This record gives sequence, structure tokens and C-alpha cells, in this order.
Amino acid sequence: MTTKSRRRQPAAASAFAPDAIEVHPRHLQIGGDWVASFAVTGYPREVHPGWLQPLLTYPGRLDVSLHIQPVDPRVAADRLRKQLGKLESGRRHSAAHGRLADPEVDAATEDAYDLSDRLARGEGRLFRCGLYLTVHAASEQELVEEISALRALTASLLMDAKPTTYRSLQGWITALPMGLDQIGMTRTFDTAALSAAFPFTSPDLPPPDPTSASTAAGVLYGWNLGSQGLVHWDRFACENYNSVILGRSGAGKSYLVKLETLRSLYRGVEIAIIDPEDEYARLAAAVGGTYFPLGTEGIHLNPMDLPIHTRPDGRRSAPADAVTRRSLFIHTLLSVLFEQPLTADERAVLDQAVTATYQQAGITDDARTWTRHAPLLSDLRAVLTDLGGDTARELASRLQPFTDGAFRGLFDGPTTMPPEGHLLVFSLRNLPDELKSAGTLLTLDTVWRRVSNPSTRRPRLCVVDEAWLLMHQQAGAEFLWRMAKSARKHWAGLTVATQDVGDVLGTDLGKAVIANAATQILLRQAPQAIDDIVHTFALSEGERQFLLSADTGQGLLSTGTQRVALQAIASDGEHELITTDPAELASLPKPNDETGEFAEIDSGHDLVLDD
Repeated sequence: MTTKSRRRQPAAASAFAPDAIEVHPRHLQIGGDWVASFAVTGYPREVHPGWLQPLLTYPGRLDVSLHIQPVDPRVAADRLRKQLGKLESGRRHSAAHGRLADPEVDAATEDAYDLSDRLARGEGRLFRCGLYLTVHAASEQELVEEISALRALTASLLMDAKPTTYRSLQGWITALPMGLDQIGMTRTFDTAALSAAFPFTSPDLPPPDPTSASTAAGVLYGWNLGSQGLVHWDRFACENYNSVILGRSGAGKSYLVKLETLRSLYRGVEIAIIDPEDEYARLAAAVGGTYFPLGTEGIHLNPMDLPIHTRPDGRRSAPADAVTRRSLFIHTLLSVLFEQPLTADERAVLDQAVTATYQQAGITDDARTWTRHAPLLSDLRAVLTDLGGDTARELASRLQPFTDGAFRGLFDGPTTMPPEGHLLVFSLRNLPDELKSAGTLLTLDTVWRRVSNPSTRRPRLCVVDEAWLLMHQQAGAEFLWRMAKSARKHWAGLTVATQDVGDVLGTDLGKAVIANAATQILLRQAPQAIDDIVHTFALSEGERQFLLSADTGQGLLSTGTQRVALQAIASDGEHELITTDPAELASLPKPNDETGEFAEIDSGHDLVLDD
């Protein structure tokens, strides 16, 4: 039987509707396209997260349509009870007549009892789901081959796909994105099985919890370039929460970092960002974050502040060795400021001077004195001058530019204000180049005090953009390495993003920072750095060529030995907040000249995945 349907189409609709549809018993001919539809009637007993992913990775053109209709809990309980009665009655009847037990009936009965218990405890619901497949081909012979390949694929997944014989038109309409199920061949799914059907987990990445089929609670990074499925990853489900992002300039590092930041804020994660190029100001203004522009007049960070924590009851506390820890940090800071390690004599003199400086301010090893006003770096220089000796005078002379000279602005006063908020952005753009490494170290120290506060436990992320500012100095690299190793204990993750791959991979400390990152993202690489990347991450030749030719926003997300190629995606509203394209920024709203605040940006656009 063949039915031809022709009608004149308006000019505007001609681009979307075919000129003719020929309806055959088992297939359709839609213009020059041959189409066959199938309804899935048999399913595997157990499914895992992303179990429909093989259908999405089918190499041909295949439409997968899943129709979902919730079942009323009372109706579900009543039908389940009747089904249990039928199954149990059949088992008893077979046993009474001495027949062998049917394994399929026994398995169905056990599953029904388990499902009934979970429904009674409110751990899930029932849904009636219809899964339909529509395969396309350019000719009838090609359609026969595609049908054979599709049925072999569904059989390998323990699914039984039946052709929509004499309902081929209804099958095609059912697969269209109109929400119409004109076939009506459904199966009952529970919440766990249905949630595992959605492509929010990639088969290339391990699920956060292999024993759970629940939807992942992580962040949507983009789509899988191999399957067009979604890449949804939860850093806080790994053995550590650190991440490293490596890519050449213009590869999309900051874009990806800002996208992850924005979506992590939705989850209630507190985030602190060290921003060397002032790229996060618009994002902070849009989400009500705190913007801390170092290097501007009146903004100070006192490196001699003790790590005092305010507890929920209002009382203040500090670690038992607070003064000792601060003395060690001063050693690290001066090594970064002087751009060379301190000698043994310099460390001995500096340690003596730091202790004397705190004593002059009334701060001793007695914890009751730790809430007094901390001394300044200029006080430390004065003590070094008074100590006498060549080493002390040399240290005081080298400190002079940072206390009384051109670089005193950052240290010339107590800390301006304690940074607070769900998003903290420390901008280093206004700092002189000679102070950016020290500014990065000071902000990391400030963030670490907040992270290590035992009275405010919550998930946190610390983002260090352009980490090469610290990695090219031994003392700074050691501080970043210690933070990478200790962050997990405080429910925090460290994100290290850099374009100078050599500064990270060229040192043992840099490699240790990468080794302590469970999540590693490689974006487009320069040919000069690709060999080091291939050797460090054990990449294949195909992955090497991919990183050399990847477009902006494309890269490899690696978790140990498993990797997935992804393309970062953002909604229109997100893109307006995180783009750094000068041409796009020129057309966006400017800050209000009087208030300094940014105009409100419409971020209510839906996320659309376009090919």
C-alpha cells in the first residue's frame, strides 16, 4: 500500500516542510529522505547511568524520542499490588503442580517487591515511558542497511525494537519534537531508571557513584564532541577537588573558568578568584560578589595579620601556633618580593626581627594577645634597621621600596576590609608587574585563612588564573603546592589555569600540582608545548592532533586514564557575562557613570544546544 500526500506550502514554510510524503507499510519517503521508525518494547532488567548513550553515538542519522508521562502514586500502588498478586499466584500455582520455577517470573517478582517497597517509602515514583527510534537514509537500499545496523545495536543493548508496521507516518510524527505520542507503546519506569536514561553522564567518564543511578550533582561543561551528548562532571565527587586548566592564549581558559564559576554558584559553592587581568568584574557585579581591586588607592593587605577566626557564637580564635605560622609566611613573602630565596643567615635574622616586631605590638605566644592590632611591614623594616649588622641592614635596604618607596601602596596600612561574600574577586590589574607575584601570594593567603576556618565549613573553590605568576618562583610554587595538597581536608578545591605550560611542567612542584588535580582540562596547545603535554599526560597521537587543531572552547577533560573531548557551551545570558571578545564587549552595557554599577543583564535565556 502506498499513499501520496501533496499540498502547496506557503513560501515561508517551504524550507521546513517536504514537498511530498509517500507512506509505505514500514517506511516513509519524505522528499529525498527515506525514513523508518521503531518502537522499543523490550528493555534490560538493570540499567546504568547513560545507558541510552550508545543510541546517541550512532554513526548515522538517528532520532531518539523519549515520551514520559507520570503515573499517579495511588494508581501506581494499586496496579503494582495487582501485578504482585498475579506473579505470586502464578508462582504458587506452578509449585502446587510440581513444575519447575520460571527464572524470569522469579526475577520479575523480586523486582516488583523491591519497587513496591521503594514506592511505599517515597523513594521514587512511576512513569509511563515510550522510547521510539527513527532512522534516516538517502536511498531505499541504504535504509535497509541502516535498519539492520540499528536493530543489531538495540539487540546488543538488550532492547527489542519493533517496526511501526502500517503506522510509519505516526511513528515519524512521534519522533518529531512536538510531544505527540501517536504509537502509545509504553513501559513503566521508576525514577532511578528514568533518570539514568538522560544523557547527563558521559560513557567516557566514570560516574561519581557507580552504585547510584541518580542524576549527577555536578556542573554542565558542554557537549561531547564524539557523541553530541552532554558532559556533566562533579569535582566534589572525586578523591580531591582540584582542577588544572592548560591552554594557549585565546583557547578559552578564562571563558571555561567563568562558566564553571557561574554554574558552581548555583550549587551554593563559595568561590574566590585571583584575577590578573580584571576579567571577572562584570561577573562579580552581576551576581552580587565582592570586588577587591588591589593596587588602587586605599586598598591594602597587611601580610602580618594573624589568622583570627570568628566563630558562630561571636568569639574569636586562632591556631595554637598562629605567630609561628605567620613568621614562616613572612619568609615566603620576602622570598617572592626579592625574587630569590633567602640565605640561612637572612632567615635567622628575619625570624628574630619578626618576633621582635610582634612583641613591640604587644603580641606574644599568649593567645589572649592575638586580637591586638597587627604590626605593618614598615614596622618590620624599622626593627631590622635597629638590630644592626650587615645582614639586617641588607634586608632593611631591600625592604625599603615596599615600605617607603614606589611599591608601598599595597602594604602601607592595615588590611582595608575583611573580604566577605559568596564570590570574591581579587583583581591584580592595577598592581605593578613587580608586585603581581606577591599580590597573588597575599590573596592566596587571605583565601586560605577563610578556607581553613573550622567554624564555616562549606564547599569552596579557589581559582588562580594565570598561575605562572607564582609558578616561576620557588617560594610561590611551594605555597601553591601545599595548598593543592591540603585543600581537600577543608572541603575546598583549587583551580589552576595558565597559558605558560612550560612554567608548570618545567618544575617538579608544577608537576606535583598537576598530579594533585583529579580533574584536568587541556585546551588548544601551541606546537612548542605539545610535546611536554603529550609526555606528561600520556596522550595518543589522535589526542595530540586534536589539541593542536581544536577550536576555541574545545578540549579534553581528563580524570586519570579516562578522557572526553568536549565543547564548552553557554546560554546567551551567561555568554554576555563571561565573554572577553573586545568586539562583543564594546556592544554590551557600560557601567553607570555615577554609581559605578553595571546595568542589569538579561540572563533568563534558555540553554539551547545547536549544531
